[in-house]
Amino acid sequence: MRRLPLSLRARLLLVSLSVLVAFVVLTGAVLDRAFRASADAAQTARLEALLYLLMGTVENGPDGVPRMPGQLPEARLALPGSGLYAAVFRADAGLHWQSDSTLGLDIPFAGALAPGEHRSDVRESADGAPYRVVSQGVRWAIGPEPILLTFSAAAPLAARGAEVETYRRNLWGALAVMAALLLPALVGVQHWGLRPLRRVARQLARMEAGETRELAGRYPAELAPLVTNLNRLLGRERTQLERYRAALGDLAHSLKTPLAVLRGAPADEHLPEVVAEQMRRMDDIVQYQLQRAATAGASQSAAPLALAPLVERLLATMAKVHAARALRLAHDLPASLAARIDEGDAMELLGNLLDNACKWAVHEVSVHAERRAGGLWLAVDDDGPGIAEPQRLLQRGQRGDERTPGHGIGLAIVQDIALAYRGEVRIERHPNGGTRVAVWLGQT
Repeated sequence: MRRLPLSLRARLLLVSLSVLVAFVVLTGAVLDRAFRASADAAQTARLEALLYLLMGTVENGPDGVPRMPGQLPEARLALPGSGLYAAVFRADAGLHWQSDSTLGLDIPFAGALAPGEHRSDVRESADGAPYRVVSQGVRWAIGPEPILLTFSAAAPLAARGAEVETYRRNLWGALAVMAALLLPALVGVQHWGLRPLRRVARQLARMEAGETRELAGRYPAELAPLVTNLNRLLGRERTQLERYRAALGDLAHSLKTPLAVLRGAPADEHLPEVVAEQMRRMDDIVQYQLQRAATAGASQSAAPLALAPLVERLLATMAKVHAARALRLAHDLPASLAARIDEGDAMELLGNLLDNACKWAVHEVSVHAERRAGGLWLAVDDDGPGIAEPQRLLQRGQRGDERTPGHGIGLAIVQDIALAYRGEVRIERHPNGGTRVAVWLGQT
């Protein structure tokens, strides 16, 4: 069974939750690591300060051997298991002194170091407990002979102490509360952000119910092009539907007269001629109305159509159709000239113009096109005898010469196509003789 795709709201909510969880986890990890590093650095600094304090309190004994005073500067050193430990080592005799706080404990002191050597590291006791141990080797020159001493201080590792655990509980608790507060805010922001889409859906429903004809109102910059294009598309479909309805109405109305003639024709020897004439007339009517209904019309979403290759194909076709007359067929369209026009409309428009021009031409037919005033100007010239009443030919069924083959609907179709593109058609006498049919298309 095919699963339905997730809605936009569900997708945004899922992404928001993922980002929120990732943010909380990463923030907690970073802050936890920073606190542990800070705690370790502070503990190291305190132990180093204790070392220098111990060095300052060492006394010389009667035998010249240094000894620690009975009253230590740090009270915790005298309290067993207090968490702060110290010891002094001699290079020649091993352990020289250790604080009372080490009673019953095996503290992993570093042992004797060379004079000037400083060491700070994490060491484990026999039972696996970690300690931060800071040691400093010195050359004790007070007395009859110099003595090599190592002062060492230790404390349980701060990064694993109760203070860090308390901080972690507080940190993750605060982050959880923050996430719980942010989640409703994210849902609210999502609801507000999707409101324009819901408004579009409501307006589309109203259009479907026939309450409105287009999407109205102001929309965010991201939705404005979509709304504009939807309105254009709906307007184009509405125009096309109206064109279909009008064409069907006109077709029904236009067929009434030929049908009435056929119905009232007497059954005599002229009946076949009457039937043939009315059938031809009905065929012309049907062709004309179908072409009117099929005209695509202007559309900003249509891909630009290169006109030069299209004209070349049509000229090649006309050369074959009128091969017996050896007409010169030419055009001056640049290869870069393109227009947003339906290819079927362009073929019908140019095909009718070229066909008419070839019927009337004596020697030559030429096609011209260029951009003018934001639209497209097309012209087809012939060197024929010209037309006495040119604009009359734009009406359906009007022909310049009954002896010339045709139905009299070609230029009417051209005019309908031009009107669909907010344009016009003009038939005029060419300055060099013959006829020019010029078409201006406004939205291309």
